[in-house]
Amino acid sequence: QVQLVESGGGLVQAGGSLRLSCAASGRTFSSYTMGWFRQAPGKEREFVAVISWSGGNTYYADSVKGRFIISRDNAKNTVYLQMNSLKPEDTAVYYCASARTGSTWFGTDRSGFAFWGQGTQVTVSS
Repeated sequence: QVQLVESGGGLVQAGGSLRLSCAASGRTFSSYTMGWFRQAPGKEREFVAVISWSGGNTYYADSVKGRFIISRDNAKNTVYLQMNSLKPEDTAVYYCASARTGSTWFGTDRSGFAFWGQGTQVTVSS
């Protein structure tokens, strides 16, 4: 049973930083691309960032490029999202996700991710 557990969300002022973590279990973590998505109230869940199985490839949504950094520690089965220069429009529930297929797949589409965490709330006040 694959489990993804996010942590690190909270309330922060605009311009501040947060670091989200996602601990994975139940499959060989290092074999799969991992992603972060977010969903604001009344909006669709949207792509934020993705990292390949080795960490060698990353890709970001334009809205977070230059402010957010995705990374992973395969020895700890954990993926991170460092969020800097936060804006009120970053307010959302953030979800981590694990790819449906193995190491060769790398993408941003939600359908490519089979397993999802429960989400962690990030609120940025102005």
